[in-house]
Amino acid sequence: MIEVKNVTKKYGSFVAVDDISFTINDGEVVGFLGPNGAGKSTTMNIITGFIEQTEGNVVINGFDTVKKAKKAKKEIGYMPEGVPLYTDLTVKEFVTYMAELRKISKKEKKENVQKVLKETGLEEMQNKLIKNLSRGQKQRVSLAGTLVANPKILILDEPTVGLDPKQITEIRSLIKNLGKSHTVILSSHILSEVSQICDRVIIINKGKIVAIDTPENLEKKVSNNNIIYVTVEDTENKIDTIKDKIKGIKEIKLIKENEDNTKQYEISGEESINLNKTIFSEFAKENITIFEMKKAEATLEDAFMKIIKEGGDK
Repeated sequence: MIEVKNVTKKYGSFVAVDDISFTINDGEVVGFLGPNGAGKSTTMNIITGFIEQTEGNVVINGFDTVKKAKKAKKEIGYMPEGVPLYTDLTVKEFVTYMAELRKISKKEKKENVQKVLKETGLEEMQNKLIKNLSRGQKQRVSLAGTLVANPKILILDEPTVGLDPKQITEIRSLIKNLGKSHTVILSSHILSEVSQICDRVIIINKGKIVAIDTPENLEKKVSNNNIIYVTVEDTENKIDTIKDKIKGIKEIKLIKENEDNTKQYEISGEESINLNKTIFSEFAKENITIFEMKKAEATLEDAFMKIIKEGGDK
């Protein structure tokens, strides 16, 4: 468990993190989000013990990060952004070196190294020099070095940055599997990734926590359930006048005109009406052919942008 209690970090008169509190439970995968300069990296560095807070406490599985720093750090595996590696070492040499830095006993070291090489899909390239690997493979090496001490908590800072779509999918799958046996904090700018991987999301802005919730609940908060996207064939432009004929329709907005002479519209209605049913019946009366109709869905990105813009609501 990670407990962040009333933590503040000041640099002179500048407050980077302002009296934040949250708890991450065992076995959770939590996304940590915020715009640039929001205090996200500072908070992660405080949790890892890399920098010390000005006020407040951080407790990692019962160990205070200031009073019992060594024990707290032993619980954490940290994968920083940018893949810092010793590229003249082989994969196995690097992971072994990381095991030695974490003071793993000789008895466990060999077993642990082979275990994480297998877990991260690096067995077949363990004797290759790191400098000869692809970016995605280097990310795996960094992750293997993070895992070799078998920490209970993983803190992953932008683990898929700079990867191609195939590599992103592979690393994402790996993180999901790690979430079955570890507590994970994941920082990412790819909000669709966070939505797919994480159980909860913490959003920080201007040094303050502005939202803590599941991705699904955050999406629901910004969703408008009465917006429909409809693609129609309407050669006589009847849709231009239909708004005034249909009770409950608030707005009909042209989105785009397609090459096949169909048009896509965004139609919004009052909450009290069944918009699907209304569109089907009324468009049929006007001989407007419907080719496609789909409900508007809010995304985590929509929620993030709205929360940041409005200041958030815990």
